Order: sequence, then structure tokens, then C-alpha cells
Amino acid sequence: MSDPEPRTFRALFISDVHLGSKAAKADFLIDFLRHHDAEIIYLVGDIVDGWRLRRSWHWPQSHNDVVQKLLRKARKGASITYIAGNHDEFARQFQGVHFGGIVVADRAIHETADGRRLLVIHGDQFDTVVHNQRWLAYLGDYAYDTAMLINRVVTRLRHLLGLPYWSFSSWAKVKVKKAVNFIGSFQTVLSEEARRSHVDGVVCGHIHHAAIESYGDVQYINTGDWVESCTAVVEHFDGRMEILTWAHVLPEASAGNEALVPIDIIDLTGRAAQAA
Repeated sequence: MSDPEPRTFRALFISDVHLGSKAAKADFLIDFLRHHDAEIIYLVGDIVDGWRLRRSWHWPQSHNDVVQKLLRKARKGASITYIAGNHDEFARQFQGVHFGGIVVADRAIHETADGRRLLVIHGDQFDTVVHNQRWLAYLGDYAYDTAMLINRVVTRLRHLLGLPYWSFSSWAKVKVKKAVNFIGSFQTVLSEEARRSHVDGVVCGHIHHAAIESYGDVQYINTGDWVESCTAVVEHFDGRMEILTWAHVLPEASAGNEALVPIDIIDLTGRAAQAA
């Protein structure tokens, strides 16, 4: 049987894929892109992990498949903007340049169907650790690699037990007080930047924590990531914004190999909508 027609949205926002790192869940993202389409797509930074590629080259076929999938969507008419992040900061020197129908930018303004203006930016520009203490950022990157290693072990064990995917690092992020405080501060700073930019909200990535929240008259939206939580943000044709989660691994009945299967789309407020 052929795949069902993908669900189509007005806009799709994806960030922090970290292609080039072993933690990137490229297969999950390919599966997501197969089942979801949009007229406008924003790649909100850290799509490619230049930091890790400089340390050691890792680029399996699945990572190339993600790139090809996005280029195919551009050829079919999707408007795609690549917002550079800190891990793919090399892209910032190509602002305004088109690659296969994908335009590179440092930031963008997205206008929703209901007339709101949203600043689209990766968010690392407002992370003082990245810009003022770069050595500490690299140290944190190594610590993050350790958390991802634990993630892989936990994922493997849950797979052997027939349990769905669950992110240890995402769980830890909402349990550790310093991480919670950092997330709160980041959200506040980005919301203030939206006000300074005279827009109605901000869409960002960077901290790998998906959220849609209101800070007074400003809406803060974070797309999450594709190394831990496997989340994206979509805009419906009425302008409504929603977080989608898409990751589940089940053992194949016959071959004993891992197989990706679509699951219900669950937004982080607890509501669920049936996947197409």
C-alpha cells in the first residue's frame, strides 16, 4: 500500500536537527516530512552541526536523505528559509543566497494567516554563554554528548522491552533547577526582543525545549529539536500554532529490525489529534 497523503499546513517550523552528529534522529525526521507538508517551511537553525563535523566526520545516508527531502519540497513549490544557528554559523556568510530553492537568512518575519507578525530567529544571539564564554559553550557541548550517549542506551533498552521512545535528556531538562531557570530566562529575553522588533511573537529554537507560551502581549514559540524530543511547530490555515511530536520505534514483527511508524500527533499541552 502507498503512503497516505501528507497532512498539509500553511507553515512548518523545524530546528536543531544537528545533521552530522550521531544524536540526530534523521530517520524520525524523514518519516515526519513524509507525512507532513507545508506551503512555507522555516529551518530555524542548527540544522547541520558544524561543531561536531569539525571534530569528526559523521554523515550517514539518512542525513543526506533529509537534505534531499527538503530540496524536493522546495522544487515542488514550498518556500523554504534556512535561519542560521550557532552550530551552523558558517551559513551566516551566505545570507540572501539561494541553494536549490532554499534561501539563507539570519532572521525573518513570518506573517500568519490571521495577520500576526512573528520574528523567526534561532536564538543563540541571546545566549550569553555562547557569545561571551565560548569555551564554556564547547564544554557544555561535550557534556551534552554524554547526555545523548545516555539517551541512546535508554532508547535501546526501551526498544528491547517494547516500550516507546522516551528522552532521558528532555526529562532531565525539566527536572534540574538550573536548566529550568535558564529556560525561563531565555524565554523572557526572546519575548523582550520580539517587543523591541515590534512584532507579535517570536519563533526560535536553540534550547531544545518546545513551548508555546504567552508573555503578556507577546507569544513565545520554540520548535524543540530532532535529537531529543522530535518536535516541530506548524501553523494551521486559520493561523493557529501547534506543537507536533513525532517519534516512535517498534520492533518489526518479522525481521526483528527497527521500523518507524506514524503515531498520533500530540501537542505539549496534552491535546491529541489523529495523524493522517
